[in-house]
Amino acid sequence: MDVLAKLSEVGRKVDPVMERYLRRNLSDEFADVVLHQVKTGGKRIRPALTITCCRAVGGDEGDALPAAAAIELIHNYSLIFDDIIDHGEFRRGRPTVRKAYGDVMAMLAGLHYREAIAEAINDCRNPLKLHELIARTIKDVIEGERLDVLFEQAGRAGEPYVVRHRRLEVSMDDYLRMIRLKTASLISAACVAGGLVADASPEQLRALEEYGTSVGMAFQIADDILDIFGEEREIGKKRGKDIVEHKLGNVVVLLSLEELAEELRGELLSILRSESVSEEGVERAIELIASTKARERAYSLGEGYVRRAVEALRALPESDDRRLLEELAEFVIRRRF
Repeated sequence: MDVLAKLSEVGRKVDPVMERYLRRNLSDEFADVVLHQVKTGGKRIRPALTITCCRAVGGDEGDALPAAAAIELIHNYSLIFDDIIDHGEFRRGRPTVRKAYGDVMAMLAGLHYREAIAEAINDCRNPLKLHELIARTIKDVIEGERLDVLFEQAGRAGEPYVVRHRRLEVSMDDYLRMIRLKTASLISAACVAGGLVADASPEQLRALEEYGTSVGMAFQIADDILDIFGEEREIGKKRGKDIVEHKLGNVVVLLSLEELAEELRGELLSILRSESVSEEGVERAIELIASTKARERAYSLGEGYVRRAVEALRALPESDDRRLLEELAEFVIRRRF
């Protein structure tokens, strides 16, 4: 069984726990709307990290389940709002909550998730520390999402704040900060939550935080590479989605802009800044990016984060769970989907 299958098997233990918290004080008439998102599936890697990190520092899996459910609810809560922000219609091959029930009901479902998260944390060991962690993490994810939207080079003409604050120049430091907030912060929180419910030592908590942040950074870098260069039958979506969405916040796009001659750099930027990017525009953008060493440089950057993640785990005792965490770190940068 590969590392993803092992972690998914662990992570799916939270499904009935999530449903239990979501059904609290939920009217029957609203149930289909609220449960729609968690029933679309997903690999459940984040709750698996909470459970595995708990066990890796000597904790009991049962103590980790409410915290793991809270972490996965945060992820799904963010997806509901992501789809509203990006006008998403399908996710995991099924209609999004907003597509199935409308934006208003999707927003209300998202708010219901936020309260279910709080209720799950109340049932955990160290609830005050966990509430602090969760509040900080959700704020980080929101700020990361805000930056990601502002890094878009066109679109959203009817949104004056975005038009006024759009970032036409994005540095590598800007990008790394954005993905740390938007993606890595929740993966890090998943790991730290597992440590908190196991009463891990301060040294172990720091190690779990560093591990989770580094894995999260590598995960997003791999995601960016796959968006441009992935095989469509493996990634389950059209290549170049970030180009269609005018995103400058993609590592291979940024790295290619550093290498391209001025005229070609201008051509790539003009595609990203078109109000509507055609299929031919996407293919030309990918061709321009592929003419550089951006892909190899992005992999190298991601591999640096993987090494940092594995190094952080040395603060944990040797165990099967620690080895599983190491396997995950090595998997995320070379995944093909």
